[in-house]
Amino acid sequence: MSNTLFFKYTLSSVLIAMCICFTACKQSDPEEVLGRQGDVVNFSGLKWDVKYSTTPVGPGPNYFSQFYDDVWVDEKGYLHLTIDKHDGVWYSSEVVSQDNMGYGTYVFTIQADIASFARNVVFGLFTWDDSTFYEEANSEVDIEFSRWDDAETTKLLTMSVQPVNFGIFYPERTHTADVEQEVLTGVSTHLFTWTDTLITWASYTGENYTTATPIATWEFDLNHPPRIKKEGGQSSLPVVIPAPGNNTNARINLWTLPFVAIGPENGLKHEVVIRKFEYFPAE
Repeated sequence: MSNTLFFKYTLSSVLIAMCICFTACKQSDPEEVLGRQGDVVNFSGLKWDVKYSTTPVGPGPNYFSQFYDDVWVDEKGYLHLTIDKHDGVWYSSEVVSQDNMGYGTYVFTIQADIASFARNVVFGLFTWDDSTFYEEANSEVDIEFSRWDDAETTKLLTMSVQPVNFGIFYPERTHTADVEQEVLTGVSTHLFTWTDTLITWASYTGENYTTATPIATWEFDLNHPPRIKKEGGQSSLPVVIPAPGNNTNARINLWTLPFVAIGPENGLKHEVVIRKFEYFPAE
């Protein structure tokens, strides 16, 4: 074969390959591929707003990402959240349910390599209300996974009702579960039931929490002193069990403690998957 014919054959093959790749590999609009419509994700039958910021905000404070590669829903309907770097800036991620919620049971089924978390990474499953700081300390009930800056700890699961550490540390309002980190690697389910007199938490391996034995439990009742949340130069009323407000919602986030390092202390991208969220209102 002459050099001219070889060149024409090679160029033709490349063009055909490029055409095939473009036809077969071309992705649809990112909003379709990644389960998003702008800054909203559809997950577990609910719409969730993607929190984003161009300046550092709480928790942390951190930058929060609106990049499609950082907050998305895959073809199985699973929600992905990441901590990743863009143009030299580390971004955390968070989603906020558009539906308002209150007393009831909140169930989160997750898939994550929690044992590999950097010591300053926090993965949060919680409730929040921007409008109830003064009366109810933001109506916050938490399940969190973190080393909390202790690189040696193997216990990464924390259950809390706020306020815990705003101005003064109130140890009776938080519980570190005696669960080894390896148990939390893979698929696990975590829930809390919130009432006006009692909050109970439970964690399970796998997805079938209705028939499984919990690996960790905790409860918090009214037999505790009321505590005050202090933040931004303001103080809340004393709170024992916070009540939900008219704008309380479920939230899920993945973020870093920036006083340890900017971004994950180990310099690596982090990703978690939330397979399912369920909310059962109190009757």
